[in-house]
Amino acid sequence: MSLSPRSLDFVAKLVQERSGIVVSEDKDYLVVSRLTPIAREQGHEDVNGLVEDLRRRRNGILETRIVEAMTTNETTFYRDVHPFRTLQKELIPELIEARKEDKTLAIWSAAASTGQEVYTLAIMLRERFPELRDWKLVLHASDLSAQVIDKARSGRYAQHEVNRGLPAAMLLKYFTKDGQHWQLKDAIREMVTFREVNLIGRWPHDYPRFDLVLLRNVLIYFDTETKVDILKRLERRMAPHGILLLGAAETTMGLDGTYERVNAGTTTYYRLSASRQESAHGQGARPRLQVAG
Repeated sequence: MSLSPRSLDFVAKLVQERSGIVVSEDKDYLVVSRLTPIAREQGHEDVNGLVEDLRRRRNGILETRIVEAMTTNETTFYRDVHPFRTLQKELIPELIEARKEDKTLAIWSAAASTGQEVYTLAIMLRERFPELRDWKLVLHASDLSAQVIDKARSGRYAQHEVNRGLPAAMLLKYFTKDGQHWQLKDAIREMVTFREVNLIGRWPHDYPRFDLVLLRNVLIYFDTETKVDILKRLERRMAPHGILLLGAAETTMGLDGTYERVNAGTTTYYRLSASRQESAHGQGARPRLQVAG
């Protein structure tokens, strides 16, 4: 089935307006593959029919389903491995040292998808850092899609999902078998607070300043203006010593001079520049934010 330029233009504008994600002209095949099931469900032969129907009768619920269908929810436990090794060996110990006075650690997985990333981190904190048992751990996780957030919150995964990256020892220790699925134990699942957050929309006003933000494999889907805006808003949500982890193909270079790039072996991460850290210290280590980002 071919997608008409008119239909592609409609979907691309809708998706960018609602999520910031850029759907380029060469991604017409992706639009067809992801939206055909929705089109058939709505009684249309193809995506062109679905789009024409939406042009005549705007439907907010259906438009949301289209936007969510066009988002990429690829994630695994211990994805790419080396960032989690660096977190365990270097970055988490550094943050523990920085926060040892108030014993509070705030982390945000800002595009959590179905939860494997933030649960990997929760397991790591429980498994490798027993000194944190009497700390206040604040683990926030968010995603654009309500559907994937619901799945993440459940902590329930199919066999092929736990097979992707999760060591067998961790699977047996922190999950229980439930039919054809594996259920994450409550002790880990309840460490994380999940919320539906659109990165180009309003951010929760009650989020604290974060010691660690994981924004991995997200910026690549945005145009330059949106990337700059997100990084600038994120700057105001970072603790002075805060660490930002992006995907391997992402960078703040050429987008925001506030961040400094740091190489740790095969892992690259970002910190606020020295001048920005001094400014943030002057504002207080962890103030409550009174307005949305």
